[in-house]
Amino acid sequence: MPTFVDQTKIEVQAGKGGDGMVAFRHEKYVPNGGPAGGDGGRGGSIIFVADSGLRTLMDFRYRRKFKAESGENGRIKSQYGRGAKDLYLRVPVGTTVYDFNTNEEIGDLTKNKQELVVARGGRGGRGNIHFATSVNTAPEIAENGEPGEDRVLRLELKVLADVGLVGFPSVGKSTLLSVVTKAKPKIAAYSFTTLTPNLGMVILPDGRDFSMADLPGLIEGASQGVGLGIQFLRHIERTKVILHLVSMDPENGRDPLEDYQKIRKELLLYDQSLKEKRELIVATQLDLSNSAEKLAEFKKELSQAGIDQPVYAISSVTHQGVSQLMQDTATVVAEVESKQAEKEVKPAAGVKEYKYQAPKTNEFTITKLEDHVFEIKGESLERLVERTNLDYQDGVLRLARKLKNLGVDESLREKGAVDGDDVIIGTFNFEFVQ
Repeated sequence: MPTFVDQTKIEVQAGKGGDGMVAFRHEKYVPNGGPAGGDGGRGGSIIFVADSGLRTLMDFRYRRKFKAESGENGRIKSQYGRGAKDLYLRVPVGTTVYDFNTNEEIGDLTKNKQELVVARGGRGGRGNIHFATSVNTAPEIAENGEPGEDRVLRLELKVLADVGLVGFPSVGKSTLLSVVTKAKPKIAAYSFTTLTPNLGMVILPDGRDFSMADLPGLIEGASQGVGLGIQFLRHIERTKVILHLVSMDPENGRDPLEDYQKIRKELLLYDQSLKEKRELIVATQLDLSNSAEKLAEFKKELSQAGIDQPVYAISSVTHQGVSQLMQDTATVVAEVESKQAEKEVKPAAGVKEYKYQAPKTNEFTITKLEDHVFEIKGESLERLVERTNLDYQDGVLRLARKLKNLGVDESLREKGAVDGDDVIIGTFNFEFVQ
């Protein structure tokens, strides 16, 4: 069985847009040829695609950085540069994507072939065909392509199963899964029987089916990180139905009601919404001698505790009660799916669209680094400078006009800047002139 990887950190860098071209027409019978520099192509974006054939994030364990191709630069004769191909990365269904630095949830891939753009490619720069005016018919102005988005992401996989098996270690979760599905989990009597979730399909004689996950054994304090803690609990969030297994082994020295209540407490400490999740209580290991007496006592204690729920008594060894349990589980799964479908028909207001957009603003700050040296910071200004081709005087003059219109000159004067002072914007340095 492959190693299960359910959380990882990666860096994605979308492709840079191609630079616009400065070029002019040179034709035999056109003595005053106009501008003919084409636009650069768009850089490649990075897109996650949910793939139901994947079970782990193993593909990202040893390769942590992904970079899309850059767009082609504009060409002469008004020809556009070729756009770069997007880079598609396959992830398992059930992967949630977070911004590593802000912890913002970018998207949740819950359906097969669902796509999520996690880093957008930069726009291509415009060539000088766009900058001709009646005053300047031969402009030496072109834009550089925008850089692609560069982000550090955290990927978190939560197993997508219709039914989740929970309970203390060694209550028979792995055994039940192996009996009702073709999954072959490793079964042994250890403190943590299962270190990774095992998934299998239950197919009933009447044609109904559902997926079942043997979720790793919980212990008291798991919601605070005791043992493998949160790594176990996150997989329970997405199951439609919980089968809560409690051992009836009379020799294990455990109190079934106490075990049941401890697991319930850990689930609710982790996420209060799990209180609303449908649950079936399953008493296991009924093939052992004197287990029937322990079951009777367990039912009595549940009733006294105000828990009015049926208890399914099963033995995975003799298959006692297993068929009925699976039939009723399939019915509950269908009921939950029906309710979920009703909610999806009328989506809640304000549902987030999973498209990341970088903030766009003209705000900037000016800092005096030392006498006669000022630094300007601001996302839109730095992007403007990056996109300006400073190899041509026309481009420099156009940048100067834009900075003035944005109020940069006035703000520098308010900060005490005088003629000859150095001003830094990103990698661009210039001399301030009033």
